[in-house]
Amino acid sequence: MNESWSARTRAILAGRPDAGDGNPANVPLVPASALGLDYSREVGTPTWAAFEEAVGALEGGTATAYASGMATVTAVLDLLPAGATIAVPVYSYAGTRGALDHAQQQGKLTVRRLEPTDTDAWIAAAAEADVLWLESPTNPTLDVMDLDAILTAARSSDRAPLTVVDNTFATPLGQQPLGKGADVVVHSVTKFIGGHSDLLLGVAVTARDDLSTSLRDARTRTGATPGTFEAWLALRGLRTLGVRLAEASKTASLLAERLAAHPAVARVRYPGTGAMVSFDLADGDAAERLCANLKLIHNATSLGGVESTIERRAHLPGDAHVPDGLLRLSVGLEDPDDLWGDVSAGLGG
Repeated sequence: MNESWSARTRAILAGRPDAGDGNPANVPLVPASALGLDYSREVGTPTWAAFEEAVGALEGGTATAYASGMATVTAVLDLLPAGATIAVPVYSYAGTRGALDHAQQQGKLTVRRLEPTDTDAWIAAAAEADVLWLESPTNPTLDVMDLDAILTAARSSDRAPLTVVDNTFATPLGQQPLGKGADVVVHSVTKFIGGHSDLLLGVAVTARDDLSTSLRDARTRTGATPGTFEAWLALRGLRTLGVRLAEASKTASLLAERLAAHPAVARVRYPGTGAMVSFDLADGDAAERLCANLKLIHNATSLGGVESTIERRAHLPGDAHVPDGLLRLSVGLEDPDDLWGDVSAGLGG
């Protein structure tokens, strides 16, 4: 793989069989429970390996795929010693915070919750915590964390905390945290990488051999293996991530601009790039009414697909602290004017 090629090009080429000698253009489905004398649970399959090679080439490390994003989170938490202190953004993926709360209730971890944009607090945590779990942009508030400053502090800290970055929203085309010094990057492949709302998958990527070995051991031990078909679908989705993200981002930017000018919108949260937009209405009732009035955009909990979805996050368990009127909009590939017409009509013109 030519390292001078862009990430968009590598997303299309990485993990493909070598050209020539009658090889297929795409990696085949290999639905095998065992390969020779080994369970595929232990050694993987060629389909998993191709997907892992492709994601690893984009993020700059060795990738390990799991059955879901939460299986990935659990595998990373498995790396931590009992009693570890972990810092996590107040606003971040609810599933991760739920797993951390459960571990804290069992006495396995101590969890510190920090404001995502309070960089000084994160730099201080780099000298006190065992793990920094970072997410930028955050879910669902789309706060942008200063990864450069935080990861620099972590690398120079005598504490040497493990640094984990959830890169689901940015995608490997938006940023590559391993290159900034992060130890582990995680993705919910279910979202933008898969891109078609038809699979559950997760992946962790690291440039450290010791962590890669531990992450694969965790997958084997827990049986959190990806399905062959899901891995094949995820690799197919990855091939079009560049064009999907580019188009969705253009539309997201347009919608953010128009939302900011609408009198019913109290605040727009958009980091300037990417396909996610969050915005605040006056209160929860107004947000629920908008969701009920939309005809084109789906009121659904997931994100990152070709179809646009919207959700009021504060009504969900674990997200009650999110602003009551906040709506998280995942922008898909529909016509921008059609999407705006749907939102504008839902807002009352």
